[in-house]
Amino acid sequence: MEAQFLTDRGQVRECNEDSGGLFYNQSNQLLAIIADGMGGHSAGDIASEMAVSLLQKKWEQLEQFHAPEQTEKWLSDVLSVINTSIYNYSLQKESYKGMGTTVVVAIAMNEFITIGHVGDSRCYIQNEAGFRQMTEDHSLVNELVRSGEISEEEALVHPRKNIVLKALGTAPEVTPDIKSMTWEVGNKLLLCSDGLTDKLTNDEIGAELNISSQVDSTAKKMVQMANHRGGEDNISVIIVDYYSDVAKEGDESC
Repeated sequence: MEAQFLTDRGQVRECNEDSGGLFYNQSNQLLAIIADGMGGHSAGDIASEMAVSLLQKKWEQLEQFHAPEQTEKWLSDVLSVINTSIYNYSLQKESYKGMGTTVVVAIAMNEFITIGHVGDSRCYIQNEAGFRQMTEDHSLVNELVRSGEISEEEALVHPRKNIVLKALGTAPEVTPDIKSMTWEVGNKLLLCSDGLTDKLTNDEIGAELNISSQVDSTAKKMVQMANHRGGEDNISVIIVDYYSDVAKEGDESC
């Protein structure tokens, strides 16, 4: 597997409240995470950094997972612990009140992937079935779309499109969405914050993944496109390419 994480402040924000990373446990199994912080002053930065650092610490201590049932339970338990940590931290100062963070996590094994998320940061997969979104936004506009009150096109320009209904740290308890699926050589995963999806459509993101097999240049191109279209928010993206060593060596020799 080859993976790339890229985050950018954007063109408007004074600081970057997104955090993320690519981490490996003691058996070299990969975990990818993006967290998009929210809250006044520096509280958003703190929340997203807490989520990433706590998850990194717990993942890097692990030996090995073998089955989706194991990764799903572990991820659910860890996200609950992180939620409690951020929530308790938010009670320490008035300026931290309401702090929280979205989170999207992918655990990538050779036979399967486990995806967990809270909020509106997303995970996509590109495989033989095409390019599709694997997560369902926990957001106001998504609920309005689901109920038929607005169309998907109207959701893109809705004045309250950035209101999330669920996040880590904003309540004493949270229930993340977690699921697993099989994947195989040739598939790609993409994780991102809404700074990307507010500026690029799903079709555009899928097309960019198809254009190049180089995860670093593809991630940079997507961030550049979002910035070129305004870059009002922080932009973060992770691409995981499940390639075969034979195929990759062949590409490099051409």
